[in-house]
Amino acid sequence: QVQLVESGGGLVQPGGSLRLSCAASGSIFSLNRMGWYRQAPGIQRKSVATVTSGGTTTYADSVKGRFTVSRDNAKNTVYLQMNSLKPEDTAVYYCNVVTSMGTSYWGQGTQVTVSS
Repeated sequence: QVQLVESGGGLVQPGGSLRLSCAASGSIFSLNRMGWYRQAPGIQRKSVATVTSGGTTTYADSVKGRFTVSRDNAKNTVYLQMNSLKPEDTAVYYCNVVTSMGTSYWGQGTQVTVSS
């Protein structure tokens, strides 16, 4: 079993920045893909950014050039640096990790609100 603890959400004005962190612990043998998803009210959860163990990243078109995903393998932690935030980025952000065995785990979610 893997536990995920997220931090870094909050309220920010448009154009501002936030950094999300997600630390994994527990029965960790190998974390393959780590990343972030978000869900706004009434909308299906969607992928925001992911990073593989080899460092390959993917981004949703809506966040390219503004968000950066990274990971610290020694700390089993994934980060999401969010810059130039827009009101439409408002959502609950969920951390997700997929182990080398293909098992997927989700964090509890952290609220990000972009508003003036």
